[in-house]
Amino acid sequence: MSAIHEVYPYLRVRNAAQAIEFYTRAFGGVEQFRLTEPSGRIGHAEVKIGPAIVMLSDEYPEHGMLGPGEDSSPCVLLHIHCDDVDRLFAQAVQAGASVVRPLTDHFYGERSATVRDPFGHQWMLGAQIEALTPEEMQRRYTALFDQ
Repeated sequence: MSAIHEVYPYLRVRNAAQAIEFYTRAFGGVEQFRLTEPSGRIGHAEVKIGPAIVMLSDEYPEHGMLGPGEDSSPCVLLHIHCDDVDRLFAQAVQAGASVVRPLTDHFYGERSATVRDPFGHQWMLGAQIEALTPEEMQRRYTALFDQ
């Protein structure tokens, strides 16, 4: 079996240049590089968010490569785990993200919220508020169904 070195999220968006600007403002992303066609369409770009690299490109409808539609729910959620989720949440909303789920403290020991970026992708922003074992999380999860 071949060794896996990393797994990268790769996003397709309707306007990659604007998405790069948004990820910079909302999440403190740092553009690593981009490959731009003469027409201006971005064929590939990489943005570093914390220790992770997010890859993205403009849509290529001629190849069936589309970003999420305005009315569709994306099937993937990107999770940013951080130290100060309240600050990151406010920063993302100020940059133009819409709130899908407001900040909430959860049974599994995390405070989190979900936002949708202007390009249709959802991001869960979270911070640990309590260190729990998997057994304690399961106990609390099961208790939710006993009510």
